[in-house]
Amino acid sequence: MKKIGGLRFDPTDFEIVHISVSLRGLAKAFDEFRIVHISDLHLGQWMSPERLDGVVGLVNEQSPDIVAITGDFVSFAVDQVAADLVNSLSQLRPKIVTLAVLGNHDHWMGSEKVRGILRESNIIDLSNDVYTLRRGEAVLHFAGIDDVMAQEHDLDRVLKKLPSSGPAVLLVHEPDFADVAAATGRFVLQLSGHSHGGQFVLPKIGTPLRGSHFKKYPLGRYQVEDMVVYTSRGLGTNTFWIRINCPPEITVLTLQAGH
Repeated sequence: MKKIGGLRFDPTDFEIVHISVSLRGLAKAFDEFRIVHISDLHLGQWMSPERLDGVVGLVNEQSPDIVAITGDFVSFAVDQVAADLVNSLSQLRPKIVTLAVLGNHDHWMGSEKVRGILRESNIIDLSNDVYTLRRGEAVLHFAGIDDVMAQEHDLDRVLKKLPSSGPAVLLVHEPDFADVAAATGRFVLQLSGHSHGGQFVLPKIGTPLRGSHFKKYPLGRYQVEDMVVYTSRGLGTNTFWIRINCPPEITVLTLQAGH
């Protein structure tokens, strides 16, 4: 186990996880499309401004088409870290756009302040909304669900906005929402965080610490009906500033045209 200490950025603290995902209905025009997914920054605790600047650099090095952020930008403060968040996040350089949804801590600490940070950082707040990409006649939809724990999610609104055809990727902070999302039959991929991977991963046991909304899908890749679910280990920590066999994660998803 590597000891993670201090507040300085060390790129070896972070694992860049590459996965390939074959998506049903994805057109050839979007083959090899690259999403870089990050989650759970929790700036102001273990995640220092220097570390976040370094993370943004690592994300940009992956040449993302889109950056997807699935919530919990803050832990217990907004005003104290707002300027640092804007300074770092505004340096993200995807080829197309950065999309984000909020997490439970963002709502608890002040959702409108966090949304203001996203606007200043040129990040699209996708909470209960849809963003569509077009390449010729091919489409790829991105949908976002606002936070489930804060009871701000509105799946009906999203489904009304979502066109009836074309594959759709869902961003939602809480991974266990996958059962609800998959039941609609409308999403091919869900990206989530919230769990921090449990922060402790033990041999032969896996993730023993599972909490609200990450009991079923706490870490990594799952298949839920016809939908792929990926739960990131996240970047920061919250109450406990320690991880065991569960390093902070930057996920690089390369999409493959399915059938």
